[in-house]
Amino acid sequence: MSNLKITLKKSLIGQTPKNRATAQALGLNKINKTVEMPDNEAVRGMLQKVRHMVEVEEI
Repeated sequence: MSNLKITLKKSLIGQTPKNRATAQALGLNKINKTVEMPDNEAVRGMLQKVRHMVEVEEI
């Protein structure tokens, strides 16, 4: 199974509490922070909610 490289590109300031919580659950709390997550349906669903704030690469 492949992984996803996820980078936070926009600030969490001004975002809805739901989007802020989703980004923090992904491990993203600062701009330009990058995490690697498994490519599964749960992570893809979380990324769909915050797609305007993140940049995703398949590894």
